[in-house]
Amino acid sequence: MNIHLIAIGGAVMHNLGIALAKKGYNVSGSDDEIFEPSRSRLLQYGLLPETPGWFPEKINQRLDAVILGMHARADNPELLKSKELGLHVYSFPEYIFNQSETKKRVVVCGSHGKTSITSMIMHCLKQSSFDFDYLVGAQLKGFETMVQLSDAPVIIIEGDEYFASPLDQRPKFLHYKPHITVLSGIAWDHFNVFPTWESYLDQFRQLLLSMNKESVLIYNADDKNILQLIEEVNPNFKTIPYSVPQYHVSGNHTTIEVDNNTFNLNVFGKHNMENMAGAAQVCELLNIGKTTFYKNMQNFEGAARRLEVLYQTDSKIVFRDFAHSPSKVKATIDAVKEQYPEKKLIACLELHTYSSLNKNFLPNYANTMLAANERIVYFNPHTLDIKKLPSLSKSDMQGFFNDTDLMVINNSESLLQSLKNAITDNTCLLLMSSGNFNNLNFEQLI
Repeated sequence: MNIHLIAIGGAVMHNLGIALAKKGYNVSGSDDEIFEPSRSRLLQYGLLPETPGWFPEKINQRLDAVILGMHARADNPELLKSKELGLHVYSFPEYIFNQSETKKRVVVCGSHGKTSITSMIMHCLKQSSFDFDYLVGAQLKGFETMVQLSDAPVIIIEGDEYFASPLDQRPKFLHYKPHITVLSGIAWDHFNVFPTWESYLDQFRQLLLSMNKESVLIYNADDKNILQLIEEVNPNFKTIPYSVPQYHVSGNHTTIEVDNNTFNLNVFGKHNMENMAGAAQVCELLNIGKTTFYKNMQNFEGAARRLEVLYQTDSKIVFRDFAHSPSKVKATIDAVKEQYPEKKLIACLELHTYSSLNKNFLPNYANTMLAANERIVYFNPHTLDIKKLPSLSKSDMQGFFNDTDLMVINNSESLLQSLKNAITDNTCLLLMSSGNFNNLNFEQLI
């Protein structure tokens, strides 16, 4: 098979390219710019394009499929050439379905917790020597790539509600046609493409309406938006609720109680206990009992950038987390405060997406950071210019967060100095962003 990937440099797209190459396919690709770690990984597998840019001459009748990444535009020269030649152009999720049509498909959906739940399922299955394929949105310890496509009978897919491709505005998860669906929670996100709450909610409505009577929905019973949607849809398929199990935090350690057994965990926080309960239900449907599941969870360390420890001593600890939307920010801060109640918690949030810097969406952040002892919000004014958004003042930001003590910083050097000054003994620093704080060198904090 000859496959060409347009926008091969993306986080998931380059992993797909590697997975297909490992499967024995001939893989080519293009992108206008490729950053690390994609660049090094593509180079390692001999897939790095020789020259950045788009080259219609790479598109020919010998190609069995062209896969279009989200980074490409509708007027991409390679895409136009593919259409001209009548080649089959797949969106990323369409191609994943094409490769997994004969498998049992488990799809993890929701506004938050998708990567964590998917990772927990994957870890448990691997520990149990279960044969499966997967697609996950972060690097996970013990797995070489974020995508695997083989002859396994089951595939675990992290499925999100964002557009499938520049040509297809349907949510990705609709393409996967899951046999088992996990719905972790619904909280407004992606304001740039879903400008109203109703337009966002409708993506999940479509998901439930697409499920047939043989499908199974595993859902977070503590999420009122999910409960209302299920009541509205009145499904004819099986539904299995889950909620936060009993757990204890003592001496900076978390244990969980399941069926009269106590399990020591590396991950922590109410949201992670909730995620674990959802993952356990999936594994039970795959014939792995709860006792085995939680036993396997004892050495689960979490996905990359999910409460990832950057630095730790007896008196100081620095976490990095992917949290950026309001619900994720609050859950992550609450988790760290619960796990380390004796430490001063400094929470630092970078705002860099269109949604998080939009004055119509920013009020959703009200009260989300108040559990931290010190709160810092960082944004680069240049980002506002690029996204053509109006300027934001310190008082604007304090009003949106409902926090007059909120420190607002918009210079990376000032941010670094403020954080270095703040990290004293008995301190916990939590850095939250889906970006990189304008390439802040975290090692300089220590």
